[in-house]
Amino acid sequence: MASQHPQEPDYIEEETLGATRTNAAAGPYRYDCLVTATTMVAVKTVLIADDTAFVRDRFRTALEGAGHRAVTARTVQELLAAFGAPADRIDLLVLDLRLPNGRGIDLVRSVRRLAPEMPIIVFSGTIANADEVRDLSSFGVAGYVNEYTGVGHIMPALAPHLFPEHYSRRSSPRVVLGVPITYRVANAIFTSLTLNVSHGGVAIRTTNPLDVASVVRLRFRLPGTKKDVDAEARVAWSDRRVGMGLQFTSLDAQAQTAINEYIQAHFFSNRKA
Repeated sequence: MASQHPQEPDYIEEETLGATRTNAAAGPYRYDCLVTATTMVAVKTVLIADDTAFVRDRFRTALEGAGHRAVTARTVQELLAAFGAPADRIDLLVLDLRLPNGRGIDLVRSVRRLAPEMPIIVFSGTIANADEVRDLSSFGVAGYVNEYTGVGHIMPALAPHLFPEHYSRRSSPRVVLGVPITYRVANAIFTSLTLNVSHGGVAIRTTNPLDVASVVRLRFRLPGTKKDVDAEARVAWSDRRVGMGLQFTSLDAQAQTAINEYIQAHFFSNRKA
C-alpha cells in the first residue's frame, strides 16, 4: 500500500546467540564466545486482528519487543475502521478469519477493497480446510502463521512479509519447527535450530547465514519420526536478523511424504474453523 508518510526512523535490533560448528576433518568444537548481530531495520506497523486476548498480547509483545508498532482489533468493525485512521499506516495484517461476524473469505475480500496491496497473513488455526487455502491465494494472502507460535518465533515468521525485499517468499503453508539441523558446505559442518518447515524447504535460525544460492547438504528429524530427512538444498534467502531459508533441490519421496504429513497434521489445528 502506498504511503504518504515520510520514512520512519530506524532502530537497532541486537541479538546474541551461541553456535556450534564442526569441521569435517578435525571434528566438532564449540564456540566459546557468543555471536552478536546488530542490524538497522525500519519500524513497521502491524495490525493484529483476533478476538482472543492472549493471541493479540503475545504478538504485540513480540513486535514491540523488536521495536515495531502493533495495532490490535477484536472485531470486524475495529479491523475495518483501522484502515480509515489516517495516522496509522498498516504495513502488514495478521488476520483471524473467524472474527465475530466475520465470514472467512468474505472478510478478506472486504479488507482488499480498503487495502488492495497490503500483505495479509492468516492465522492457520482459523482456516477450515485446504480448499480455503486455495481460495485465499486468489486474494493475494502472503502466508500463514500459527497463533500458538512461541514469542521468540513470531518475528522470524513475520520478517519475510515485513521486509520482502530481503526474502524469497513462499505462500505455501509453513509449520513452526524447532529441532536441531545439521548442514554441510564443502568441508565445514554447522549445527543450528530450525524455525519452520514447508513442503518445499526449511528455515534456520542463525546469525551467520550463508550467501543466497549456496548449495548445502542438510539433515534433520521431524518430531515423532525415526528416520532423518536427508536432502540437498540451496539458500533461497539470507538475513542476519533472522537466519536463512533453504529450498529443497533433491529430496527422496519418503522424506517428502513425511514432511507433507507433518504439515497436514500440524497446520490445520482449526482453533475456530
